Amino acid sequence: MGISFNAASLLNGNGIDVNSIVSEIQAAQSGQLTAWQGDLATLQTQAKALTGINTDLSNLATAAQGLTGTNGALTAVTANSSESAIITATAQTGAAAANYTVVVDTLASAGTLYTAPVASATTSILTSPATTGELNIKIGGSGGTTADIAITAGSNDTLKTLAASINSQSATNKWGITASVVSDASGYRLAIYSQATGAAGALAIAPGDGSNTTNLTFEDPVGGTNATITINGIPYASSTDTVTGAIPDVTLNLVSADSATPVQLTVGPDTAAIANSINNFITEYNTVIGDINTQFAVNSSSNTQGPLGSDTYLRDLQASLLSDMNYTTTDPTSVSSGLTSLASLGISMNQDGTLTLNETPTDTTTEYSPGFADVLNTNLSALQNFFTNANSTGFADNLNAALTNLTDPEYGMLNQDLDSNQSQQASLNTEISNFQTQLAAQTTQLDQVFEAVNASLEEYPFLLQEVTEELGSMSSTGSTATPVTNSNTTPTSGESTSGSSGTSSTSSTS
Repeated sequence: MGISFNAASLLNGNGIDVNSIVSEIQAAQSGQLTAWQGDLATLQTQAKALTGINTDLSNLATAAQGLTGTNGALTAVTANSSESAIITATAQTGAAAANYTVVVDTLASAGTLYTAPVASATTSILTSPATTGELNIKIGGSGGTTADIAITAGSNDTLKTLAASINSQSATNKWGITASVVSDASGYRLAIYSQATGAAGALAIAPGDGSNTTNLTFEDPVGGTNATITINGIPYASSTDTVTGAIPDVTLNLVSADSATPVQLTVGPDTAAIANSINNFITEYNTVIGDINTQFAVNSSSNTQGPLGSDTYLRDLQASLLSDMNYTTTDPTSVSSGLTSLASLGISMNQDGTLTLNETPTDTTTEYSPGFADVLNTNLSALQNFFTNANSTGFADNLNAALTNLTDPEYGMLNQDLDSNQSQQASLNTEISNFQTQLAAQTTQLDQVFEAVNASLEEYPFLLQEVTEELGSMSSTGSTATPVTNSNTTPTSGESTSGSSGTSSTSSTS
């Protein structure tokens, strides 16, 4: 596209608009830059969509992996208590289905040792005129340890200072006891508590003379007993209220003791957790397929597909996933049970490739689908075998292997697609950067050229006036030529000014 100038206005001293001329020249050359920037924006949009689908695919891989293996989500078990106010329980994978009757006779308790009340917490507990004394505490019964506490007048011979001394020595010697001073209407007491429950936390004044040479009198010890329960009539003792080992792979949590109320404990498959894991798999799969379908859907108003509508990698991924969902197992156990496909479990495929879990049976003229809940509750082992088995040939085993390849960081289908996209973006960014550098250099050069032209044009009226005046002085008639009118009073040495447009005659620079 040419650039036009009005010849008359060029000579009036107002010069030319250098910035506009340079911009117009470069605008004709920047079409390629605009095209590159458009291509870059498209690649960035495609990369964002690919990253989103790749994330969805990774989530699907995690859900599928969870359905595999002998310790996977499909083997979840639970333990239910008929009296949660007395006992609750948790079952680990591998717990055998069974029913138990549990009676909680006593809970585990921590040992407590305390004194008879005294009048003051700051009066010496030594018997005058003694200046030293001793207090020996037995921890954990006859087979436990003894805390030997030496008492010195002026150091730890009051209830308050003795409690502080016991706490300090217990921390150093790891006795597992704490002491404090408590008070009520009758006076002050020294209370010593075990940090452990059960027999290991039993406390008492050590037997024998000399174990307590203070004037303190200790009451009978309290606590320090094991929890006692019976399971199907068999007695068990536990040092804590958390009982492990009494029922294999089941942990009992004792809440309260009630020997008159037997608790029924049922251990069995956690069908709710199993159903949830399969529902989660279906949700993650439908998310991936839905996002892929969105890219291939044609917009009726613009008659265009999504940014990845022409992506062959995505087409291959879609075909791969649909093929995986049509998997049919030949495992003899699954074949004998009739559970060989997702449809046989009550999981049907819709026309758009998504899956639907049918809770109740459906029977149409073209297809029958059992209710998933019925399969889960009546044929759990066969359902588990369909998804995963010892030979790793189940549906989830097969899908997990496929998804492991599809999500491989280096060779995964979409990761390769993203690598190619990033490579193209990097190449375009380089082209754009180089082109912008060239335009910047050209801008500098064009500014210099047209600033020089502008300076000459603005100086023209002054030169013309000088010539006219010189010619006038040389005229024999003495007549004086009329000078050309110039709105500039002095030359502007090349500064850009705006001139009026015209059409009388033109020259062009392209």
